[in-house]
Amino acid sequence: MPQLDSDTYCFACGQDNPVGLHMTFSDEGEDYVCRWTPQPHHQGWSRILHGGLVSTLLDEVMTWRLVSLGKKVVTAEITVRLKRPTPLDQELTIRGRVINERRRYYETAGEITLPDGTVTATATAKFIETS
Repeated sequence: MPQLDSDTYCFACGQDNPVGLHMTFSDEGEDYVCRWTPQPHHQGWSRILHGGLVSTLLDEVMTWRLVSLGKKVVTAEITVRLKRPTPLDQELTIRGRVINERRRYYETAGEITLPDGTVTATATAKFIETS
């Protein structure tokens, strides 16, 4: 497995990536959380967040939940369920948590909610620890 090095150019969380999402996180107990507001250049259909970015947001917060626990992991599998369109110009809350772990194998869950609590997408993922 190649060495995993982090720098400030990650598309999702890299603060120096000029076209990145610039996600930041907070630890809220079981959940790792990002609050992020999509802009018009993040859309797929008119005024709706692109589904690939929905998946990216969920993958990133679930990955960072594990990284915050000292794990160096890569995503092995992710399943995203788009429950309803995720609108632009509203602050989204993206949450990730660990739901199962066995040695170097981790399962996580995540969700995206609107300010009123509506869930727009959920995900589950499997990760493998690299070192």
